[in-house]
Parts: sequence; C-alpha cells; structure tokens
Amino acid sequence: MRSIPICALLVATALACSAPAPPPDVPSTAEPATTPPEATTTALASSTPSEETPKPAAPTPCGALNCQLYDSPEAAVLALLEGAPQILAVGESHAQKGTEAIPSATRRFREQLLPLLKNRTSDLVLELMIADGKCGQDEKKVAEVQKPVTKDQAQSNQNEFVKLANRAKALGIQPHVLRPSCEDYQAVVKAGPDGIAQMLTMITDLTADLARRILERNAKAKVDKLVVAYGGAMHNDVVARPGREAFTFGPRLTKLTGSRYVELDLIVPEFIKDNDSWRALPWHPHFDRTAHPGKATLYNPAPGAYVLIFPATP
Repeated sequence: MRSIPICALLVATALACSAPAPPPDVPSTAEPATTPPEATTTALASSTPSEETPKPAAPTPCGALNCQLYDSPEAAVLALLEGAPQILAVGESHAQKGTEAIPSATRRFREQLLPLLKNRTSDLVLELMIADGKCGQDEKKVAEVQKPVTKDQAQSNQNEFVKLANRAKALGIQPHVLRPSCEDYQAVVKAGPDGIAQMLTMITDLTADLARRILERNAKAKVDKLVVAYGGAMHNDVVARPGREAFTFGPRLTKLTGSRYVELDLIVPEFIKDNDSWRALPWHPHFDRTAHPGKATLYNPAPGAYVLIFPATP
C-alpha cells in the first residue's frame, strides 16, 4: 500500500546506556530532563485496557476497501491478532510541529494498544537509532543528513519513542533499537546527495535483520510469540511501491514468516490533510471524518495490509 512520505530516522544521542547486549536493548533509565511535557489537557478516546479484555462487539461494514467500524481501536487490533501473525509491523504518521496538544499515534499506541500485546509479544523493534559516539564525526554527519526529513516534525517524537520502549519493558516486552555499524554510517556519508536514500535503506536492512534474528531465537526456544516493529509508515508496506523496494522490509519479512506478517498503519484523524501526499493514499477518498467520529475505522486495502484511523480526539 502507499504510505505517507514522512517516515524519518530518529537519532537518539543523549540516552544513558549501559553496555549493550545483542540484540541491543533500549535502556530503561529515567527519561532525560529535557523531555517536553506531554499534553495533559486532551483526553484519549478510550481508557487503557485491562489485561482481561472482553471479546469486542462485531464491527459494522462502512464501504470500500473492506472498511469496518469498531467501537474502539483496541477492538480493531484484537480482530487483527485473531489471525496469529508472527510479525506486526506498525507504521505511523509522525506528529508534526503545531500538533503537540493532540495525542500522537505513538502515545495512543503506548497507552491504548501496547497493553493488549502483553503476554502475546516477545519483542518490540523500534525505528530509533542509538548513536553511542564510537563512530566519531560520521554519526554527526548522518544526523545532519536526516534534518531535512525531520525539520517539520514535533520535537517530542524522539522522546515518545523512548517512552514507548520503557512502557514495553514494563509490560514484559523486550524493546530493541537500531545500532548501525561504523560502516553503515560511512555508507550514508559517502552517498552524498543520496544520503537520505542510503539512510532509509540502512533502516530497512537493520530492522529486517533484527526481526529475523529475534524470530530465529524464538524458534530455537520454541516460543511462538509476536514480534512488533514500530516506526514510520513506509518501511512496513506489505507490497513495496515502485522505486521504494530498498526502503521496504515488508516483502522479505512476509516471505520469512510464511505470510504471517501484518502491516498496520496508525492514523490520527486530526493529522490528515488535503494535500497530494495524503490524497495519494488509497483509503483517503473513502474516509469521511464527520461520518462516524466516535468509531475506529479499519481499512484493508491489500491482503495483509491495514489502516487504523483513531476516533476523533475529544
């Protein structure tokens, strides 16, 4: 499926890390003192679910692309989990500057959906790259390469990912970040004007390789639990868009899991705009934000690919 072209690499350089053990773990230390205060004036549409979540009511059909209306985002995700995927690849539309008062997709996933995955999920792979200083100036140069991609994003995005990692660990789900080698950094720097494309390829390869290693570890231990990948809505596409094949891990992980792979894009309705990028998405012409504002809307534009639009923010 198509994706919003705002997927970005989030480089974390200020996290206090202990000596990493492979696969790399996110530190569970307290958040940096510079973390922006999270918006507290806006309530989420539904509360954090309990561990004993009741079976949700049947959805209501709502039109094209196998559209289904659910009473809550939790109910929609529980329906997807009934298919017993091995990998749930979650992509989001990153929060942009000026939207800080609206709970982001990351926050909604952390507070509403992640608790559903407790006891079902072994690991969470985050599109968060930790730069530990071992690769010198190349790390700083890569951070400069990604600035054009992240310049319009909310400054809180990186800290939202750190919070998500810490919440996962508290739920017994092992979080992981991406740790490029010095050769990976050098490849981005040497790519010059194609640095962003090389960086996106690096993210794709690192995520796919980490997910593969986790699945192999689980298989060896005879653990049949879900692995969740969380990042921007591009790398997770089940079917790569023409010209984006190198940026998309969905096809290779679909093959690796024997089609037990689910792509799930999370959309905050207030973030949807009427521009070319959004209009290019297959579900956009079918979504009417005024029709069912209190419902969660789930589209299925392609086999194994889903788009979940949250209810309107109260």
